Amino acid sequence: MLRRRLGVLFTAVLLTPAFVLFFVSSPDLSGEQALVQRVAEMRERLHHAEMLNQQRLQDVMVLSQKFNTILQPILQKNGTGYGQQLSKETRMLLSNLSRSSAPDLHLPSIYSYLPHLLRSPESTSPAFKLSRGRHSVSLVLGVPTVRREVQSYLMTTLANLITSMTPQEMKECLIVVFVAEWDIDYVHQLASQIERKFPEHLESGLLEVISPPESFYPDMNNLRQTLGDPMERVRWRTKQNLDFAFLMMYAQPKGTFYVQLEDDIQTKKGYIATMKKFALQKTAEKKNWFVLDFCQLGFIGKTFKTIDLSALVTFLLVFHNDKPCDWLLDHLVQNKVCRFDQPSKHCKKAKENVWIHYKPSLFQHIGTHSSLKGKVQKLKDKQFGKIQLFFPHNNPRASVETMIKPYKTYTLQRAYRGESYFWGLLPQQGDKLLFNFDPPVSLKGFLFRSGNVEHPSDRLYNTTVEVLPVQPLSRLPHNIRTKLKVTNDSYLIIGEFDDMGVAEGSVQEGLGVVRSLRLSVHEESDNWAILSEIHILTPDSR
Repeated sequence: MLRRRLGVLFTAVLLTPAFVLFFVSSPDLSGEQALVQRVAEMRERLHHAEMLNQQRLQDVMVLSQKFNTILQPILQKNGTGYGQQLSKETRMLLSNLSRSSAPDLHLPSIYSYLPHLLRSPESTSPAFKLSRGRHSVSLVLGVPTVRREVQSYLMTTLANLITSMTPQEMKECLIVVFVAEWDIDYVHQLASQIERKFPEHLESGLLEVISPPESFYPDMNNLRQTLGDPMERVRWRTKQNLDFAFLMMYAQPKGTFYVQLEDDIQTKKGYIATMKKFALQKTAEKKNWFVLDFCQLGFIGKTFKTIDLSALVTFLLVFHNDKPCDWLLDHLVQNKVCRFDQPSKHCKKAKENVWIHYKPSLFQHIGTHSSLKGKVQKLKDKQFGKIQLFFPHNNPRASVETMIKPYKTYTLQRAYRGESYFWGLLPQQGDKLLFNFDPPVSLKGFLFRSGNVEHPSDRLYNTTVEVLPVQPLSRLPHNIRTKLKVTNDSYLIIGEFDDMGVAEGSVQEGLGVVRSLRLSVHEESDNWAILSEIHILTPDSR
């Protein structure tokens, strides 16, 4: 019945103005290709709706069985309980509701593999959830993150994922940040940081933040030692398996496709359109794929139909203590398609039909410090290409100088000319980065970005942007003199770096021609500092 109704809906959607608009507004697809991909997309949405319906039917069945168990004592004909106090009509109604007998089979469930969950009903709900309830999206992007001892790449990763989307794609996707930590204070702190950095995307529903309860996990000090690994590594990979399972179960009902990512990656412009087009193309070709692989490293960029996540989640739960997640994924695919009475080359070919690789890769791993303590991994996907580490601009002519010692050839002069980025050693309180304009210029605005994707923690902290006008301060308009703070050497403070290491702003009219601009560091830093973008805007800037 559901399939018939959805089939009618499916046909109706193809005739809607929205579909016709999509059909005629796909410049990179022929009319026939656009139609085929749209049909493939609707087919996948139909399968997802059927999956949700099956889940609701399972819920109804469980409730019916529990209801039957509760009603049996009441409906005993010769009993002396509440049943004797009910009217005949009420007893008949309850009898009809409890016709199904108790099942003879006990079906496996998550409690079969994690029996400790039975002691804590709240274990299968997030301990923290920041969400606008977005659902029915095309792609759900799962971004698990943990506290890192050296440096965090999360904000850089999220900014890159979001800015690489079009406005329309932002409406069709959902990014779930999964904070895999049990320290609720840390979770709240990280969520607040995300709120400050991406308020509009949290409000729109594009971004969600969740964290799991500690009670979801078994006693991590009572695991079996497997594969001959040290117990620290066994605990790390066991927790990662359960982290991924929790995240996938949360994401499954929210969209058609699910993409597993990490918190230290970068992507390319147009990645959403590329992934969706590739998935629908393989679906339209009747490819019975299980994994679409958009990165050659680990679990990054692995894409699944959400209707297939149940099999993967079950596999992760059953073998959570036994092997790493990427090995388990490989075993699952192998068990689905490989014969054990044939040479391995036949298995490899069979796996290639359901585990399809896309080239060139859409994601690159940028982190060097693993979430496993002490593990350094410099893995790079060679098919991705180069990552942009700095952003050049055509700035007004100026001489530049700084007291901060540069690392190798990463000088401030080269950064200002757009040839590289500036990388300085351990800024100290009182250090300056000075730009003397020759000739003096009128300023419209400025943008300074510190840190880059490979070293996101090498930022400028507690640093102000200051200018020295050619005119004496006494001749400047009253509103400028009263609004802007003045340093002891007559510089006006026009901006400062935020907690993401960015200083951006416009310059008030009336300031006149400016002789110099400088960045003033007001506290000692524990990190080196990178200036990856220097953009000084004048009336002639383009």
